[in-house]
Amino acid sequence: MLRKIILIVFGFLFAVVVVVVILFYVKGPFVGFPGSRTADGSRAVSDGGVKITGWNGEVDPAEEKAGMSIRDARLSQEGDSLHATTGPAVAYWMNGANASGDYTVKATFYEPKYMNLNTHPHPYGVFIGGNDMGTPDQTDLYCAAYGNGKFIVRGFGPAPFKMNGFLGDANAAVRKAAGRGQPVTQDIALSVKGSKVECSINGMVVASYDKALLVTGGKLKSTDGTYGLRFAHNTDVMVTGLTMTKN
Repeated sequence: MLRKIILIVFGFLFAVVVVVVILFYVKGPFVGFPGSRTADGSRAVSDGGVKITGWNGEVDPAEEKAGMSIRDARLSQEGDSLHATTGPAVAYWMNGANASGDYTVKATFYEPKYMNLNTHPHPYGVFIGGNDMGTPDQTDLYCAAYGNGKFIVRGFGPAPFKMNGFLGDANAAVRKAAGRGQPVTQDIALSVKGSKVECSINGMVVASYDKALLVTGGKLKSTDGTYGLRFAHNTDVMVTGLTMTKN
């Protein structure tokens, strides 16, 4: 009798697994997982695309796999600011925006209404070390802040990799919005200094890595390369002061 019960239970569990696998392949990954149709709901924006001459963009491979494209996000110029509205997670860069040797790339990110387009905090920041941009072999490293006091350091090599864990880290340097719908501003920088790569947020170093840990198989081809802006899906952010200076 016990054996029969065990066989029934295992049979039921096996059937559940089969159904899950079938749904995964028929409908794609589930919401919140890489490659999901909506990865918490990546929503295509209206009048999308790159609206600034001399700028380029590329969505994450998982977003592309889910059917999203650069036309589902929007980058435009508004006065002295760049206005990014996503859509799928995306990287934007200017023609000829390259850095080599020791340098710092920085920008100021202003989220007018925290969590305006999402149900939980989503990050934005700068990237460096971009190589083979706009191709399946694209590699880069980015540091991005959330409006809740946390940050992440991640990249593509070309598969995604994480430098500070799945959930990132909290740091007192990262500003917190007063609440949903409230404004928050973050100054974000990535620097290459000799054998180190550092991420600074609001003037404080929040993460530092040996270059050898980043320029290796499955990560960066080099810290030399294209630099630009990085946005998670479903964000609405104004950017000013994107610059590269030699250290």
